[in-house]
Formats: sequence, structure tokens, C-alpha cells
Amino acid sequence: MDYAENHDALHGLPAFDFPAPDEVPELPEPETVAWRLSYDPYGDSGPDHNFADCFQRFLDTVDTSRVRALIFGVWGEAYEDDSSTVIEPLVAAKDRLPSIKAVFIGDIDAEQAEISWIQQSDVTRVLDAFPRLRELKIRGGTGLVFPAVTHEHLHTLRFESGGLPSAAVRGVCDSELPALERLEMWLGVSQYGGDATVADLGGLLSEGRFPELRHLGLQNSEIQDEIATAVAAAPVVAQLTSLDLSMGVLTDAGAEALLGGQPLTHLKALDLHYNFFSEAMEQRLREALEPSGVELDLSEKGDEDEDEDDGEVEVWRYTAVAE
Repeated sequence: MDYAENHDALHGLPAFDFPAPDEVPELPEPETVAWRLSYDPYGDSGPDHNFADCFQRFLDTVDTSRVRALIFGVWGEAYEDDSSTVIEPLVAAKDRLPSIKAVFIGDIDAEQAEISWIQQSDVTRVLDAFPRLRELKIRGGTGLVFPAVTHEHLHTLRFESGGLPSAAVRGVCDSELPALERLEMWLGVSQYGGDATVADLGGLLSEGRFPELRHLGLQNSEIQDEIATAVAAAPVVAQLTSLDLSMGVLTDAGAEALLGGQPLTHLKALDLHYNFFSEAMEQRLREALEPSGVELDLSEKGDEDEDEDDGEVEVWRYTAVAE
């Protein structure tokens, strides 16, 4: 899933756009789709004067006791309105949404707003309000707050970002999430708030924090080589079935660390797409892992520029997603 696109499904359910006030399409059964709610401040929204009006109309129109998944798109001005605009009415309506299993906040494509423009807030309020939630997905890291939480049923946690704040990363890694099976964090770059270090991942990489974790994604980082080196020795890797270190500035140095660390041959899949590997390193990775049945993704080369100053060439490498 590229951040430039809207999600077409959530929790195994196809996305369905809740219609505008002047539209009267036949609505699907509430439990059969992931309902996408959006408020475009520049659109012809009729009686909807803000996102709260849109959400109230949804509550009044759909049997929300049967709704299983909610996707929140544009909720107002990208620069001015943060995600509390959708979280506050969502939390207030928790008793009317007893079947909710999945929430995605920030399904905003690149034409609507760059990923760094999306203003987040304290998204753990959703976890507090919905103790039986199974999936929480977030797009955008600006203003993101995620203190350490305890949640008994969360299965999937995903952050799509050009820059995750270090405090939020530590909060995730220090949380008590005994049912968590899938965790993905696009860590991003310092220019857009991605100031996390390997030390911030300590609670995650150690053994036992998330006993059910089977898929780990630490992606889209400008310190991807350092992350690969830490992962190569991290106890958590032994319990994984898939590992994703894609989208960042991952070079031969990081790949060398992976090859020299603990065995990775137990993995079903290792995603290293969008990388800066040499052909020789790609061959070494294939020879080391593919005979054991590891599905290895080495596709797509990363973006880089070269500058020449006084005869010296400097190479600039970029993560897949930043602004």
C-alpha cells in the first residue's frame, strides 16, 4: 500500500464511502463494509458544516451497532485540524459502536494532503474507548501522541508516516499488547519529525514484550542500516514469521549485518524492497536465504542524487516516503 492511495479495504472488508447529503445510493449492510467517512471543507457538503455533522448523519443513518470497521479520510483543513476532530466524536459514540473491530485514521491521499501535513493527536484514546478493537492504523506522524498503553485484544498496529516522533515510538515499544501479532512503523526522517533512534526501539527488540508478534515492520528510515544491525541481534526476531525492513536507506552495510547476525532462515518472508544494495550483495542474500524457502523481496532501487564539490562526489539517499 502506497501512501499516495486510499485504502480499498480494512479488516478484510471492502471500503465504502459514506455518501454526501445530496446522494441517495442504496447502502450496504452495515457489517459487510469498512465505512469511510470524510468531510471536505472545500466541497459542496450541504448540511454538513464540519466533520461532526458528517459523523452525526452517519450515526443517524446507519445501524452502527453492526458496523465493524471505520476509515476516516479528510476531516477538515490539513494544516489546522488534527485527528482529535474525528477521535472526539468517535469516542463519544463508543456505546453506539459495540461491534467495532478496526479503525483507520488518516486515509488521506497525496492529492488531498502530503503525508507530513496530516495532523495527528493522541490516538490511544481510541484504544481506551474500544477495549475489543483488533486493528488500529494511522497515517501521518505530525503531532502524533502515543503514550504506553495496555490493550488486551489489539492484533494489528500500523503507522504510515514520513516521520514518527521518538516519544510515540517509545510509547508503542513500551506498551502491554499481549495479543499483538502485526506491528509496522514507518519511522521516517528527522526533517519531518522522525527523530527515533535504535535505543527507542529497545522495548520492542528485547524478548517477551509482545509474545504473539509474528510480523514486524521497521521501515522507511534514514537510519535503516543501524536498525538492521540492531535487528540482527534482537531476540524478538526468533519468534517472527515475517520481517520488513523496506523503504529506507538500507545499504550493503545493513545487509552485511543481517547476514552476519542470527539466522533468518526460519522466516517465511523478508521484505527489503526499495534498497541501495550492490548486485553482489543481492546475490549473497539470495544464496543465503532463498534455498531455505524465505520469500525475499529485493525489488526497486532507492532514490539518490550525486553532488560534486571540488572533485569530491557526495551521494544523497532518500527514504521512500518523507514529505
